[in-house]
Amino acid sequence: MQESQQIHEARLLADIGGTNARFALELASGAICRIQTLATLDFPRFEDAALHYLQMHADLTVRHAVIAIANPVGQDAIKMTNHHWAFSVAAAKQTLGLHTLLMVNDFSALAMAVPTLQVNELRKIGGGYARKDSVIGILGAGTGLGVGALVPDQGAWKSLQSEGGHVAFSPTDEREVAVLRYCWEQYQHVSTERLASGPGITLIHAALAASAGRVIDHTLTTEMIVANGLNGDAVCLETLDCFCGMLGTFAANLAVTLFAQGGIYIGGGVVPRLGGFFARSSFRHRFEKKGRFSDFTAQIPTYVITAQQPALTGASVLLAQHLQGHSRALPIVSATSHMEIKNSLVQLEKSINRDKDYAAI
Repeated sequence: MQESQQIHEARLLADIGGTNARFALELASGAICRIQTLATLDFPRFEDAALHYLQMHADLTVRHAVIAIANPVGQDAIKMTNHHWAFSVAAAKQTLGLHTLLMVNDFSALAMAVPTLQVNELRKIGGGYARKDSVIGILGAGTGLGVGALVPDQGAWKSLQSEGGHVAFSPTDEREVAVLRYCWEQYQHVSTERLASGPGITLIHAALAASAGRVIDHTLTTEMIVANGLNGDAVCLETLDCFCGMLGTFAANLAVTLFAQGGIYIGGGVVPRLGGFFARSSFRHRFEKKGRFSDFTAQIPTYVITAQQPALTGASVLLAQHLQGHSRALPIVSATSHMEIKNSLVQLEKSINRDKDYAAI
């Protein structure tokens, strides 16, 4: 076994979604430890959550950090799509006392972990086989619907950032048409993320109840619907099957869009919790139901990622590449001047005020 390369100072790794912020330290290359999950709602700012974690591990010096965040990256101003955190990367870097603060998209980080996954960290769904040196697609349902991709690049992998979960939802049967009609009563634009996500499960459940003339039980959470469905509750079971079918169609769309003959990998917090039900669901049938491209998608393998915290592993790879100066994967945010910080904070304030104006309409 190859020994891990020693890192002289601990590196901070984080995977931040709309609900949870997972922090860890890397003491040597690939040696990730002290993993802790914090609820994002418990902290008013990203910096507060990061400082809380660092203060708990003050015995180690941290100068370099990478944050995999469920948000587009590439500019200094970050405003999360599914949470209220908004901050300047450069200002956060100063607040945390870091030499390096690298921001990457969370599914770009997850994508970089895929080549490191072992057979026992994956569960194959259906048939197909991966073609060597081919594009790989990554998706995952959690608080939102994340999307990423890996492209072979001269013997290495290039990770692509994507916000593909926000494409418009497209129904494929009458049941999904009814769900979409219900959603149109509340939203002008219905993205795939609106339904194929953790919060989407509660929305599907309500839509199916409404279309059947049943009373909508707004007290049911995503976790309760999943548990009830897996325990045999008919309505909740139909909800889960509808969710899996939608995810199968979306995965097939991603496969043909990317020509992803290297496979489609599914992460996020929702699907792994479905266990064996997911393999029996309509997911794979819908993945292969692609009209003239049904033979194409049938040959592409689909995998559920069962590894613990794989995005942290991918984030550590991206940070190592960045520090070595040869990252070809992502746009790097590196604002340093006070003027840049000031400008970013002004843009954040304008964005937040604009959202308040929209909410008042």
